[in-house]
Amino acid sequence: MDNKERLLAELDRCVLEMEDEDVIDVAREYVKSGYDAYDGITDGLAKGMEKAGDLFEEEEYFVPELLICSDAMYNGLEELKPYLKQNTSEEKCNIIIGVVEGDTHDIGKNLVKIMMETAGFKVYDLGRDVAVESFIEKVRELGSGIVCMSTLMTTTMPNMSKVIDALEEEGLRDYVKIMVGGGPLSRSYAERIGADAYTSNAAEAAKKAKELADELKRNQ
Repeated sequence: MDNKERLLAELDRCVLEMEDEDVIDVAREYVKSGYDAYDGITDGLAKGMEKAGDLFEEEEYFVPELLICSDAMYNGLEELKPYLKQNTSEEKCNIIIGVVEGDTHDIGKNLVKIMMETAGFKVYDLGRDVAVESFIEKVRELGSGIVCMSTLMTTTMPNMSKVIDALEEEGLRDYVKIMVGGGPLSRSYAERIGADAYTSNAAEAAKKAKELADELKRNQ
């Protein structure tokens, strides 16, 4: 592998293996080598955190390990963020993000939030176990944007369609794009409930959000 790939793999490993101090040195070497900071976050730090989240869901990692992984990721972010290229096109697009009602699993949601902010979006985090009405109220307040919903539970998946149906009933659906994600979801399910996009990881979510933001602008 070339030097960039090696450093990306090291950023990934440092987060996954809880190397919250070593990650700083790796991140500094990465930016000094002139590599793109956004790639370092999406293909390095975020990948490691996603793997840590998977281990947590599989009960191989527990809360203490996950917190140290998070510390490592944030330490790396602090080194890479100053080198991010400034985004202008996405800054005016609002992201409304939350875990749907009945689900308190928010690791994936938090990682998507970080990636969205890194990409230049204004993110409104509604948290976890978010009622349908809370999504609607925030859309009404902001006027337009991208609504991102997640869940890790099959039992709460129907609450995503409840949000979409409520947006339709309130006459707000045409002003937003809807993105869904989470372990039990699939692209076909997203299409079935009327979502505009499905993504399987945080980096993909940020890239897809840029496409949706462009679509919103064209429709305004």
